Amino acid sequence: MSDSSLLDPHAMWRQALARVDRAFATPPALDRPVDGCTWCTSEAELRVLGGDPAAVPDDLLGHFLREVADHWAADQYPVLWRRLMPRALRHWGPDGPGGADPSDELGRLAHRGAGLADWPAPERAAVEDAFRALLALALTDGRPPGEITDLVEGVAHATGGLERWLEHLAGLPGPQADAGIVRLALGWATELLWEELEFWWWPDGDPGVIAAWLPTQRGRIAAFAARHPRCRTAADALHALDALHAGAESPWLYPYGLHPYLPLA
Repeated sequence: MSDSSLLDPHAMWRQALARVDRAFATPPALDRPVDGCTWCTSEAELRVLGGDPAAVPDDLLGHFLREVADHWAADQYPVLWRRLMPRALRHWGPDGPGGADPSDELGRLAHRGAGLADWPAPERAAVEDAFRALLALALTDGRPPGEITDLVEGVAHATGGLERWLEHLAGLPGPQADAGIVRLALGWATELLWEELEFWWWPDGDPGVIAAWLPTQRGRIAAFAARHPRCRTAADALHALDALHAGAESPWLYPYGLHPYLPLA
């Protein structure tokens, strides 16, 4: 883009998919029929997974993405992922089925699974480019913060680190990105204040990285609040960040477990 102040996440996504399709134009070959758990995946489905990646039905693709790594032969598992990666990215993208937490599926790419970090450099670079586009779409399309944080967790788990993806989110320009940062900051700050921020599928993830990153976004959030003085989300995000900085308790009641007391109120 010629103007760095403009952001078109959909164009980013299309360009990323084109790069992915080039990187994976020749799928790696399997040296034998697919070896997997036949309790969970039928012999017929295993044969389909070993054939043309474009011919794998969407429901079988979703099953593969969700199935745990130890249900497949260890040497074939990364190869299967590399063969299906263009399909997987589209599954997670704006035209995919949606409605599911992607953090578990993305986590299958981690070093204990498909080992994305060890893939050929052009493939790995193309996948990470697509991750950047997915995060840009998530931050700017108005989705709830929980859906953004699920995607951030999955991408960080897949690639082994959180910091560069937070840096990427912080660097996205434009009013839609500003609004996304406000929503994201309020969601994470509230969970930190309630002491319930955790990564459900990423055991090595450190929520402290998020706690250290949030204050770096205060200026951007304050500027958004000044431009939109009636925005309650921005005001609450600043209130939450101030409470975190002061080491104070949450200014909001914890919402779970209160319903028995509502009739008394």
